[in-house]
Amino acid sequence: MHKKLNGYHYFEKNVGPFRNLSSLSQREAEAVSQQIRQEGRVFAAKRSSDYITIRRRLEHMAYEKFIAKGGKPAQDYPHYLTLGVCPWLESWYQEPDHIIVPWEELPAEVVSFTYGDLFPTMRYEDDKSYRKQVYTKDEIDELIQTYGLPQDWNRTGKQGPERYIEVQVWDNEVIRAYR
Repeated sequence: MHKKLNGYHYFEKNVGPFRNLSSLSQREAEAVSQQIRQEGRVFAAKRSSDYITIRRRLEHMAYEKFIAKGGKPAQDYPHYLTLGVCPWLESWYQEPDHIIVPWEELPAEVVSFTYGDLFPTMRYEDDKSYRKQVYTKDEIDELIQTYGLPQDWNRTGKQGPERYIEVQVWDNEVIRAYR
């Protein structure tokens, strides 16, 4: 990669960064998810009632795939960022904000990537080689050289579900300073 891309974490300004449904118990996460749906003000309000169950299953798949590639996650759920800026994600929030985590502060042993958001990457059925795959920090550069950044070639989402490369950070210590 000619220049290393940084991680971007988008969030609702009045809620704060790295508020993660996966860090809650199933019951607490379901309650928060239901409240978001009922309020109906943000992108997450469109999520289905089984969102938390599906999310946990997909996170477990990503966790297993990452370990199989030599990853050493410090916890069983990730925090989410995008690789590079993705202005579209600001539309998910009423009052968007973001934090930039430098590439150098994303340790290879606790950081994985999916080409696109975890949900469509692991669930969408087509013949693209990056479906149902998790990539390491060493592998993501080659993927970008092959396919480019989704936020460049698919800004409107008309060319498929991939709108950004997602970064999964499997260690609270990495994001602690940004909370």
